[in-house]
Amino acid sequence: MSISVNNITKIYGTQKALDSVSINIHPGEIVGLLGPNGAGKSTLMKILSCFIPPSSGEASVCGFDVLEQSIEVRNKVGYLPENNPLYLDLYVREFLAFVAGTHHLKNPVKQRVDEMIALTGLQPEQHKKIGALSKGYRQRVGLAQALIHDPEVLILDEPTSGLDPNQLSEIRNLIREIGKEKTVMLSTHIMQEVEAICGRAVIIHKGRIVADDSTKNLHRITVSKTLIRVEFSSAVEKNVLISIPGLKGMILPGGLPERPEVKANTASALWLLESETGADIRADIFRFAVDKGLTVLSMQKEEQKLEEVFQELTKN
Repeated sequence: MSISVNNITKIYGTQKALDSVSINIHPGEIVGLLGPNGAGKSTLMKILSCFIPPSSGEASVCGFDVLEQSIEVRNKVGYLPENNPLYLDLYVREFLAFVAGTHHLKNPVKQRVDEMIALTGLQPEQHKKIGALSKGYRQRVGLAQALIHDPEVLILDEPTSGLDPNQLSEIRNLIREIGKEKTVMLSTHIMQEVEAICGRAVIIHKGRIVADDSTKNLHRITVSKTLIRVEFSSAVEKNVLISIPGLKGMILPGGLPERPEVKANTASALWLLESETGADIRADIFRFAVDKGLTVLSMQKEEQKLEEVFQELTKN
């Protein structure tokens, strides 16, 4: 087991940041830790990287206890904190050589620094001071320092925060490549991040795990309804659609996620139809179209968005 957490609780004064959290992560997994601000994501990561101790419970990384064997844990973990603290007055190569020295690497330091610069795409900026780098390249330096001692586990706290779309794509691709050989845990509150990078998502709310599943299955975890997108050959009014058996509601595309009220005489050729109790009413919609002399140009079930799942699991 790369990461094992058993009933971890962390209390700051009167505030319980983590409340009996348990999670196991196997080698080779890329796991996204999701949650609103203040949910406990960073606290869990700091415990696993031995920056702070838990108030109670047990945690281990690669079989080493975070309290009793913290040096061994730090040798196995590469950690990129949310604020990515760097020495801005040092040059890129100088900084990475310094970090390599703190890990007492057996292999030649220069060779390892060269490998990290190549892996993280720092070649164009390797002779600059860190303070002169863009946010995207600073994140690359942060990843390089987290990887320089070749850890088995990589813990990344908000690794793409504040990046522009191009930088975002580059860092995501880099993390995805790294994840082919290492266990990766990353925290974020960006749904697209998890869908783009992770095979598994863990949602934390108010210090507790409220969901833990593959990103594919997580889409279905709170499904209590079925939305069907249908396009007819001509506009159909809401008060006509009501006759479809099992129909609960109608939504005009573009109305999500606010879902404004649809007036009775509203007509549209394209509708999102919500069924009662999650039933699949596509056959009923087709029969309705035949009875009304309409042609169904397209019809498909809409998968619940991960963002909707997140909102439903973390509301109040």
